[in-house]
Amino acid sequence: MTSDAAAKVIADFTAFSATTRRRAPLYSSISARIADAPLLLNLMLSAPETARVPVNLFAAVHDLLLADRSDRLARFYPNLTRHPDGGDPMPEFLAFCSARTPQLRASLATRFPQTNEIGRSALFLAGFDHLAAGPKAHLDLGASAGLNLMVDKLAYRSGDGRVLGDSDVILDCSVRGEPSGLAERLPDIRARLGLDIAPVDPSDAAGLRWLKACVWPDQADRFHRLEAAIALLERNPVEVRRGDIVDDLGEAVAAVADRGHPVVTTSWVLCYLESERQLSWLAELERIAAGLDLSWVWAEAPAQVGVLPVAPQLAASHTTILGVSTWRDGVRFDRTLGRCHQHGYWLHRL
Repeated sequence: MTSDAAAKVIADFTAFSATTRRRAPLYSSISARIADAPLLLNLMLSAPETARVPVNLFAAVHDLLLADRSDRLARFYPNLTRHPDGGDPMPEFLAFCSARTPQLRASLATRFPQTNEIGRSALFLAGFDHLAAGPKAHLDLGASAGLNLMVDKLAYRSGDGRVLGDSDVILDCSVRGEPSGLAERLPDIRARLGLDIAPVDPSDAAGLRWLKACVWPDQADRFHRLEAAIALLERNPVEVRRGDIVDDLGEAVAAVADRGHPVVTTSWVLCYLESERQLSWLAELERIAAGLDLSWVWAEAPAQVGVLPVAPQLAASHTTILGVSTWRDGVRFDRTLGRCHQHGYWLHRL
């Protein structure tokens, strides 16, 4: 591997450390010291280029730790112990990785983060609200277990004094700007389908553990929310197809298009495509839209997804941007709605 590849890994971990310091101090602390940890660097450089993201390493470690909670490293994980150790986690983290290097290499080579973050449904809801009324057909790309296909089955609290929806799962998303709420109404979704290269079966113990492993251990609220969302999904099962989001996009859209206006959603999934593949994805969406009215609701970081239709001043942003693109009679309209938290905790309208 080249020194440039190592430099990029270090830069990515350094940036991750800075952005997660408040909400994920455990991962932030470890990420800040990646340059001094050859073992971790070598692990990352052994993975495919698109898998060399900090959350992939942390999920792989967390997955193994959830399978064996007796390891000493567990005492630093707030989700695994009532009174987490406030000391330096790095020695135990390195020891854990050293003892399980083959398993971690295999995980990094074959798995991608399945952050099936139910909080992102709040962002999708805000996007749906900017579409014309009428039946919708929801196609979520990189759908994992399909949790975010339940947009209309959840309840939402946006800080304006009201709760929209009636559900066991209530999402809190603070909204700055006008309108102050996330949406006027829940969408009328008549069909829903997920597409994922490696779908997660929430009824499978290993799949369920991987979903939990992808949640940051400092964030117990997300763990509880995930568990509640999985229970809701069991009562409202959805279909998630195994497939490539470029090659199989046309077939997936066609599968739902006869039951409502097709709405394609992406949230932190296009960043896992290389730049040329991102261009291929957008070209395929444009091809489909030339003969079929459809919409795309996106919550992605422009710095990692060059095909996002954002203003030049936002093009280098690492902050997640929420937007909506629509095609009507083959003509495309783009609208940027705001900056948002990648897990849906807040939306600042632009």
